[in-house]
Amino acid sequence: MRTHLIATAAMALALSACSSKPTDGLGLSDLAKLGEVDERYQAYNVEMVEVTGGRFWAPYGSGGTTPSDMYRERPPLDLTDPRLIALARNLGPSLMRVSGTWSNNTYLEAEGEKLTAPPEGYKQVLTRQQWRNVVAFSKAVNAPIVTSFAVSGGTRGVDGVWKTDQAQRVVDLTKEAGGSLYAAEFFNEPNIPAAALGMPKGYDAENYAKEFRIFRDWARKAAPEMKIIGPGGAGEGTLFEELHKIAPNNPLFAGHVSSEDMMKRNPGSLDAVSYHFYGSVSQRCAAMGLGTAVKADALNPDWLDRTLLDFNFYGALRDKYEKGKPLWNTETAQAACGGSPWASTFLDSFRYLNQNGLLAQKGVQVVMHNTLATSDYALIERDTMTPRPNYWAAVLWKRTMGKTVLSSPKSPSPDVRIYAHCLAGQKGGVGLTVLNTGTTPRSLPVGQNAHRWVMTGQPLDTKAVLVNGKPPALSDKGELTGLEGVMVTGALSIPGQSIAFIAVKDANNSACR
Repeated sequence: MRTHLIATAAMALALSACSSKPTDGLGLSDLAKLGEVDERYQAYNVEMVEVTGGRFWAPYGSGGTTPSDMYRERPPLDLTDPRLIALARNLGPSLMRVSGTWSNNTYLEAEGEKLTAPPEGYKQVLTRQQWRNVVAFSKAVNAPIVTSFAVSGGTRGVDGVWKTDQAQRVVDLTKEAGGSLYAAEFFNEPNIPAAALGMPKGYDAENYAKEFRIFRDWARKAAPEMKIIGPGGAGEGTLFEELHKIAPNNPLFAGHVSSEDMMKRNPGSLDAVSYHFYGSVSQRCAAMGLGTAVKADALNPDWLDRTLLDFNFYGALRDKYEKGKPLWNTETAQAACGGSPWASTFLDSFRYLNQNGLLAQKGVQVVMHNTLATSDYALIERDTMTPRPNYWAAVLWKRTMGKTVLSSPKSPSPDVRIYAHCLAGQKGGVGLTVLNTGTTPRSLPVGQNAHRWVMTGQPLDTKAVLVNGKPPALSDKGELTGLEGVMVTGALSIPGQSIAFIAVKDANNSACR
């Protein structure tokens, strides 16, 4: 009898010991810590032209085939819309970048000023109430403001040099409205200065360096809490490089200024190094002769990993001139020029999440999607305020993937990509994002104490997705529904061409303490 009791006790101890260890076959407890991302890692853009209203990318079917009809006049985005606020709040904490090409030539009204047309040297007018709405929205959704400033002809003195007047007006009004600026680039995409109206002829890296010093010294006094980021160059490791090879006489190269030439003139001046990335252009910009994003390639490794080309380019510049500084991707989406028609579908969610996973592993601190709610690449369909698949992907990433980035567990197939972070809000837990780009279902041994959210969409270019077989939605009370996790019992079968988020609370990963 005594021998039986001892054996029973020993078995109980063994079972207890086993239950205190992760029961999955992925080795989650042993995944190494790679680094950490900012708590506001997953951020978004609200373009300045959305705030002011103006000509932005035309929806497909209403233009977009030639330079003369690729844009459509749009009214200002209603940043007081309760539904938009509720949707954005569920992405927080985040960052809201109000910038873009149009911000380079936008005029902010003075107190008491009511303009019907922009002053000479500007293209758009930003009313004071519109900017107050930006500040109020930012505070309501827990997304501090990142911006850039006007540099077009109207901002310049008789000597052609940039003046701080308009930038100071933005800072003053932001404070008056009860807000602050979290970070700012000097101006948007300075490697393409021709995009700003009325820039001095022959504007080059020396001009930029001189004016950046004016901006830097002003910013440190006028808004000392504001991070100075930059230079915010676009596509120099991908699109710009390819276009230069294909069409060296393209007008875009008139006055091109390299980010390296700008950075080497003021090393050690930035709080973070910023850059923009688009894997290709949409049909709207086919006239560039660069080729457009190819739908059939959406799940191919070369397309999914294309983000690394610009990361490598700008990361090398960071290491050379701003060593140790954070790297921010401050503007990115499926394709430049408003996105392809399939940018708004489930098909693009694989790219969206793969970019999140890859850049987090590489140490990028912030990734800002373009845009929140306008054009085909937006997270939200503007006219109906309906969340698109990438919105739901962003929400589930936010709920699952915490700040600490882990190495990836072994994948069961080259078609399956697995990204791991410490589980948001759970000590010792591990969160997984799994992309099954192949057509064959794959099994993952995640144990008995895990929850899963599986995103599916049929066909793949659908704008409506299911999460665990249910359509997610926003309730009348501003709450997200249809996102309940499902307990996993043993191995999880992940359908072909689907996305799974997995929360393993008892992974006991020491890096997640």
